[in-house]
Amino acid sequence: MKIGFIGLGNVGSKLAGSLLRNGFDLTVRDLDRASAEPLLNQGARWAQSPGEMAAQVDMVITCLPNPAASAAVMESEDGVLAALAPGVIWAEMSTTDEQEVRRLGAAVVQRGGEPIDCPVSGGCHRATTGNISIFAGSQRTTFERALPVLAAMGREILHTGPLGSASVLKVVTNYLASVNLVALGEALMTAKRAGMNLNTAFEAIRISSGNSFVHETESQVILNGSRNINFTMDLVLKDLGLFQSIAKRANVPLEISPLLLRIFEDGKTRYGAREWSPNIVRRLEEACAEQLLAPGFPAEILDLVPEQPGREVVPGQG
Repeated sequence: MKIGFIGLGNVGSKLAGSLLRNGFDLTVRDLDRASAEPLLNQGARWAQSPGEMAAQVDMVITCLPNPAASAAVMESEDGVLAALAPGVIWAEMSTTDEQEVRRLGAAVVQRGGEPIDCPVSGGCHRATTGNISIFAGSQRTTFERALPVLAAMGREILHTGPLGSASVLKVVTNYLASVNLVALGEALMTAKRAGMNLNTAFEAIRISSGNSFVHETESQVILNGSRNINFTMDLVLKDLGLFQSIAKRANVPLEISPLLLRIFEDGKTRYGAREWSPNIVRRLEEACAEQLLAPGFPAEILDLVPEQPGREVVPGQG
């Protein structure tokens, strides 16, 4: 299967690398050609436009920063839709709005293509090794066609239902991660101000009912001081906005989410849109005149688990 990949940012470049590493015929495209050079040096081809790519491949993958970027790539004069052939799969791996992915998916179907939304979860460190998790929303037949490609990029692949369902669940899980990040900052600062050693506090949380994926990853780079998880304040705010929109359409009276939005808006104002998201803890550090730092923690999270073949996760079966 010939694959085209558009969007070679922090996550996209790593997913594309997994495809190349696993032997797929790969064509790539990004607004910044320099971001493609490592892949081109390893044998990937370059497409001059999204339309040129769509005319040459069996699957077009988009992994872009926001819904507007996806719409531009799909609908521009030289975009994917202009050249999409019948039977070609469009795989939207961006974190996006369910309504937008369904709108663009309908246009893909009109041209005889097959849409699937398949965002990833688990962090850049797992995207690097091909061990990230992938949600996939589509017709079952499309999912089965796409599964060998998804299994080359991720370890656990969950078919979530129809098109758009994966995007809903991705936004929900990102919301939970952001809640956990802010709560961990408060927990660690409270432990420190109460006289606890932060290395001990980290382990206490890790082995307790308070543990989480976010603690095991992001708390480490918080305590190191690098705060680097390759995810920024503006991306958190985009995801929180998407969550708010879904909840509003579903008539859910949110209480935590509006507060979380205000916290990250303040963080963006203070530190900038492109500041690493774990640096939201700086608000507490400044308020308390304390730093959340401890020795022995890494500056960057690495996935030390060897790459494993991807597999479908079936609900109820693990």
